[in-house]
Amino acid sequence: MKILVIDGQGGRLGRKLVESIRKACPDAEIMAVGTNSMATQAMMNANCANRLATGENAVIVVCRTADIIVGPVGIAMADAMMGEISPAMANAVAGSSAFRVLIPVNLCNTYVAGVKTGAATMIDDAMAQIGQLVNGGGHEQSTRP
Repeated sequence: MKILVIDGQGGRLGRKLVESIRKACPDAEIMAVGTNSMATQAMMNANCANRLATGENAVIVVCRTADIIVGPVGIAMADAMMGEISPAMANAVAGSSAFRVLIPVNLCNTYVAGVKTGAATMIDDAMAQIGQLVNGGGHEQSTRP
């Protein structure tokens, strides 16, 4: 199972996701891609990813082979995260056949209605969904994994 974690800005959410995925899915292949070197460094410091990369082309290429894509909701919106998500990156995420687990974040002029819980609760919920996908529980709308 190939799980792609994408994050930008300071990479704190990405680091927490990589750590949590490794704990929940020890056999998964985790690929972490930062939209900038600082985000990649933060995810590298988690010391849990199998492979790391930085930048637009890495996002585009790895989205082609990922089974699950995880990150803040902005990774699927062009110009999100203060412009770090290019239209090509957003299209790669949105157009991938991977199952997407997006963490709602109310930042950068985006409000996700209904989001009242804190980051820890959202990460726990994301890990539960990823665990179901990895362990064959799947989701009725998923064509992969």
